[in-house]
Amino acid sequence: MLKNQELSQANKARQVRLSVLAKAPADRLTTLWRGWCGHAGEPAHEVLRPPEIGTVMVRGRAGAVGAPFNLGEITVTRCSVRLPSGHVGHGYVQGRDKQASLAGALVDALAQAGQADTMDEAIIEPLAIEAQAHLAARAAKAAATKVDFFTMVRGDN
Repeated sequence: MLKNQELSQANKARQVRLSVLAKAPADRLTTLWRGWCGHAGEPAHEVLRPPEIGTVMVRGRAGAVGAPFNLGEITVTRCSVRLPSGHVGHGYVQGRDKQASLAGALVDALAQAGQADTMDEAIIEPLAIEAQAHLAARAAKAAATKVDFFTMVRGDN
């Protein structure tokens, strides 16, 4: 049972990692990756699926609880790599940045190959912190435009 729990935790950590990578601005992901490679050098890898550009359908729900509907398509770039250790990594990024999808795939593969802590510290955590800051800034901007409606009571009723 403990083995299944460890596997489940590793899967959840990978899901979070891949989500952060997929949502990150491509230029920022590439910059962090190049910064890490400057220290360690780009790892040896085989490209299984070269970076390719395509589209995916985005679905939404009215009020987050209604029936799902097709909102529209977004452009994504995907890539898959294999390390000499046999670990396979996949990278999906929004937009048309082939270097970012390759970087995402290599981060995923290295994390599975036992370097998860290093990848999290050097790349995932800065991206997650920046994403949180961006969301907080958007929420603050939206809150500044909030209008509170209230009813005034007239004394002649």
